[in-house]
Amino acid sequence: MLKNKTIGSMLIVAGTTIGAGMLALPIASAGLGFNTALVLIVASWMLMTYTALLMLELHQYAPRDATLNTLAKLWLGKRGQYVANFSMVFLFYALCAAYIAGGGAQLQERINIGLSVNIAPQLGSIVLAVIIASVVTLGTSKVDKLNRVLFTIKIIVLASLFYMLTPYVQGKHLLEMPVEQGLILSAIPVIFTSFGFHGSIPSIVKYVGLEIKVLRKVMIAGAALPLVIYIFWQLLSQGIMSQTDLLNSQGLNGFVSSVAGIAHNPSVATAVKLFADLALATSFLGVSLGLFDFFADAFKKGDNKTDRIKTALITFMPPLGFALFYPQGFIMALGYAAIALVVLAVFLPVAMVYKQRRSSSVKAGYKVRSGNVGLGIAAVCGVTIITAQFMQMAGLIPAIG
Repeated sequence: MLKNKTIGSMLIVAGTTIGAGMLALPIASAGLGFNTALVLIVASWMLMTYTALLMLELHQYAPRDATLNTLAKLWLGKRGQYVANFSMVFLFYALCAAYIAGGGAQLQERINIGLSVNIAPQLGSIVLAVIIASVVTLGTSKVDKLNRVLFTIKIIVLASLFYMLTPYVQGKHLLEMPVEQGLILSAIPVIFTSFGFHGSIPSIVKYVGLEIKVLRKVMIAGAALPLVIYIFWQLLSQGIMSQTDLLNSQGLNGFVSSVAGIAHNPSVATAVKLFADLALATSFLGVSLGLFDFFADAFKKGDNKTDRIKTALITFMPPLGFALFYPQGFIMALGYAAIALVVLAVFLPVAMVYKQRRSSSVKAGYKVRSGNVGLGIAAVCGVTIITAQFMQMAGLIPAIG
């Protein structure tokens, strides 16, 4: 049973990580060259895996159902709890609103074409929100089962894409140097956010139990799978087109059209669209599950049917409302996604672990290697990401991705 949960939890981590944002990676890293992009991807993976393990170090001293709300209060007091809660709600509501709006539009298009009807985009958003909310309300085991099915199909689609595109990869494109040094800083926030899964860690701990060895395996393997897929995706996207052509792609649609044109195969565009649908669904499941358990902890809601429905309403109604009536709000909020994620996935784990290790009341247990040096390096990386994001907002470096 535990082994079954372990595999499912790994796929929840991977599914949450590999969202539709993966398709933006070639655009975000355009102009960097393959080797530079590879260094940034591996560095982001190392940082996010390290801070995920820091979260496990904290969870062993807290109740099984503890979320960031409880952890922050335990180690950082009320102020830390307020910062953690604001970062979590701000980021995850913005992400859920984006998934509901974007996924709803995709679902509406599929329904209109498949059933030869003409429903409004808002109806697609409502249907998607109801489906995901129903699965999440039923519990983590149901999310696990649906995620496995969607993730398996996603890997099959991805494998078919790799099969269709590999013959068109040219070694000379992979050896190109960065077009402009400022692009490296511009790419950092986008690449960093493509490894964001930390909001779902408390849900996985609650699902698996406080088995640190098992959870450690879940975090490392769950984060390693997206790393491998991202590297292959970069190998294909940057090997097919020159850095200049990638830079000149008019966003994601232009990139997909260019790739389909080079491969002389319209099925490429269809496969990319299908992958985007599946990636959005698995990421939406992981993000909303983390937010659901966070609110259940924050508002002290139980696991009975009535309480779970109340938690679902708190989780899904606000982002659905934003997606339907104030889409500009969450689009603007997503511009700050990297900053909120740095606070959530880097600064808070580092600060909490630092306080926890200094506490004389803490008994010996699992401790992530590297000591205070590792915590310091992680904090510096967080400051670098936030600086890059602010520089991009201020127009000091190119705005890409």
